[in-house]
Amino acid sequence: MKYIVLLLALWLPAAAQAKEPVKDQQKEDSTWLAQNYTKKEIYIPMRDGARLYTAIYAPKSTTTQHPILITRTPYSIAPYGEDKLKQVWRSYHMAYYKKEYIMVYQDVRGRMMSEGEFMDVRPFNVDKKGTTIDEASDTYDLIDWLVKNVPNNNGRAGIFGISYPGFYATMGALSGHPALKASSPQAPVTEWFLGDDFHHNGAFMQLDAFGFYSSFGKPRPKPTTSFAGGFQTKVRDNYKFHLEAGTLRNLAKLMGDSITFWKELYDHPNYDEWWQVRNVRNHVQHIPSNTATLVVGGLFDAEDCFGAWELYKAIEKKTPNNNKLVMGPWSHGGWGRGTGEFLGNVRFGSKTSTWYQENIEIPYFEHHLRGVGDLNKLPEASIFLTGTNTWRTFDKWPPAQAQNKKIYLQENGSLSATEPANTTGYKEYTSDPSKPVPYTEDVHAGRTAEYMTDDQRFAWRRPDVLSFTSKTLQNDLTVTGPVIANLFTSISTSDADFVVKLIDVFPDDFSYTDSVDGIGNGKNYPMGGYQMLVRSEIMRGRYRNSFTYPEAFKPGRVTEVSYQLPDVAHVFKKGHKLMIQIQSTWFPLADRNPQQFVNIYTCGEEDFVSSLIRIYTNSRYPSNIELPVLAD
Repeated sequence: MKYIVLLLALWLPAAAQAKEPVKDQQKEDSTWLAQNYTKKEIYIPMRDGARLYTAIYAPKSTTTQHPILITRTPYSIAPYGEDKLKQVWRSYHMAYYKKEYIMVYQDVRGRMMSEGEFMDVRPFNVDKKGTTIDEASDTYDLIDWLVKNVPNNNGRAGIFGISYPGFYATMGALSGHPALKASSPQAPVTEWFLGDDFHHNGAFMQLDAFGFYSSFGKPRPKPTTSFAGGFQTKVRDNYKFHLEAGTLRNLAKLMGDSITFWKELYDHPNYDEWWQVRNVRNHVQHIPSNTATLVVGGLFDAEDCFGAWELYKAIEKKTPNNNKLVMGPWSHGGWGRGTGEFLGNVRFGSKTSTWYQENIEIPYFEHHLRGVGDLNKLPEASIFLTGTNTWRTFDKWPPAQAQNKKIYLQENGSLSATEPANTTGYKEYTSDPSKPVPYTEDVHAGRTAEYMTDDQRFAWRRPDVLSFTSKTLQNDLTVTGPVIANLFTSISTSDADFVVKLIDVFPDDFSYTDSVDGIGNGKNYPMGGYQMLVRSEIMRGRYRNSFTYPEAFKPGRVTEVSYQLPDVAHVFKKGHKLMIQIQSTWFPLADRNPQQFVNIYTCGEEDFVSSLIRIYTNSRYPSNIELPVLAD
């Protein structure tokens, strides 16, 4: 989850670059919307008496009954005022209006114009009684009111949303209302300690968390239509700003005392019960069998890649409902804006977002909410394989045909399917928290989305990054599923982080032959030898055995650190090479580990020390990466 501006942009696909005919069409569509829809803004009461502010866009047509499609959001249902309409004609959501859906938008409890108290990722309460509430009950009460009070509805409702609204779509699926036939959590917030947004495997995602909560987290003493501003700095280089801020203790001083969730993050450094009850996957068994789910995510989603993959898997494991998965080559919410033809310098060969909208999402809701179309044509998993840039369908995910194969790190910096023969080999580097490895080469004020496919040659040149490279591939290598890093390491201190990156090295003579509008610097970027980041993930070493009970390292002792990277769907093509990079800082994307076993949220600058990191590459300690290789 990034800054508020970007999150709101999910509703406003870029039209600034539109050509005149497109503008003319938008003007025509905006006129059509005003002529054919009526907007009402009302407070809808919840079971505990709190009233939630809701905008209802209803077709003027009374000749038929209409399905209801809901979005619940903490980011505002603006524009406010019954005479002001959402600019949906700038997005594919216009298709739902043309099909005469009743479109409903609600400010969640305690946000913007709604009453009540807001709680971040409010836990699901399976034992609700009487006036007890959670986000599932608020959704239930909303749907119940809509089907009983909105004229000409057909008694069928759906809910969808991207990012935090994706979390509310999951909560909607848990509501159990009989009228809710379909839910689509998209890039859903699912687990904020293990993999989404603000922590990855216990490491604090400092850049996103500070940029987001300095605005979003500010208290709202009374209903408002305005957002609070974020932290203002004259330093437009996030690496410099966060390095000069120093410790998380100092960053907390900049944040101030008013932001409740920021303090809660600091108060719960480990995966305790406070975090565990906020793990949505613990509750998906309560999704009714008659509520279908369509989980959607991006292969290169910097915010909630974990959530999409893992929510789908949890529903598959625990719930006998109709559950589908779609993963495309998108950044956060990229399927809802733009065309999805490229990300950063990497191109995908087709309008992937448009294809998804027209072939999956709209038919999905048409079937479940209107009974139109044959949903048997929608496969269990629709996955875009980057590299070959093709959509593939699977009857389960990960695919049953995928077999884990270990690729071993070799002392000479190579990769091989053969276990090392030497008995004493290792590679080493010094991790200096005063000079952390940046997560991207360029200077930026905010966090980029494109870093997920960035060229890693800048890191390959650094002495504190280990790189292991395969020989030129003689055949395509298709990787489909979670990647597992099995590292044997010794460190000279009592704690350290480990960042593993899976990289596709393009041939030296590679270049794109086509031209793509809007690709920015990618049009002329030197793609020969490009080191495309396919997947990366960090692991805070103290959590190697338990996220709840951290353990210090014993300096100099060889220790195994194994962890899972989010799923991959990529083809390393013939003529390319496979590369693994390992480092211990990833700044300021993730906070710096002081590399001592101290409380990182409260420690001082004097606690940050350098650590000598060894990664073993021998027969006794054979560090390796497990790749789920698809056997076609």
